[in-house]
Amino acid sequence: MALRPVMVNIKALDPSAVGGFWPDPVFVGIDVVPVPEPGTSAKNRVHLDLATTSATHQAELVARLKALGATPADVGQGETPWTVLADPEGNEFCVLEPREVYQDTGPIAAVVVDCADPRAMARFWDEAIDWTLHEVSDDRAVLRSSRGTGPYLRFLRTPDVKSVPDRVHLDLLPYPGDDKAAEATRLRTLGATDLDLGQGDVPWTCLTDPEGHEFCVLSPS
Repeated sequence: MALRPVMVNIKALDPSAVGGFWPDPVFVGIDVVPVPEPGTSAKNRVHLDLATTSATHQAELVARLKALGATPADVGQGETPWTVLADPEGNEFCVLEPREVYQDTGPIAAVVVDCADPRAMARFWDEAIDWTLHEVSDDRAVLRSSRGTGPYLRFLRTPDVKSVPDRVHLDLLPYPGDDKAAEATRLRTLGATDLDLGQGDVPWTCLTDPEGHEFCVLSPS
């Protein structure tokens, strides 16, 4: 039994505007879904890092995204070699400077999650999904597909605490032949909690990890 991240889910008031903004993914999809509530002023605890291949590519990508409606974002980063922007609805993301580790990830270098305890997140997510744990310390935990393709999943220790629902979350999919209900039960034994967002009777299961980050388990096709 195993689960694999297949989609980054982004909530939006205007899915067409936000959906047309993000680059086409290669290994993990982006699903922009309509919601009636706008985002809050609180910094998202889940964001995307975008990869670039050169300084020129980074500058061109920043300029293109600004032309599509991105705005500079200050999350206390100070002077950094990467550029922090927000999409048309305020979801923060980073356009990274070229990094060798991200040269084969496709446009999305990493899904980055703020957390209080990276070691605890590593214990949960290493068991929850079939990705490989590459690094774990008091400050960060890093996972990636066991196939060595696609983006990384990075948990970074931050001093702030989660106060509002995430506007960005992961969707997980069982492998063909595996049972969604059994997978959800397995996740609960690892520390996941059921989440009621008023979703009603839907074919996916909404859960939170041990620090309250939302995610969904989809039904296998």
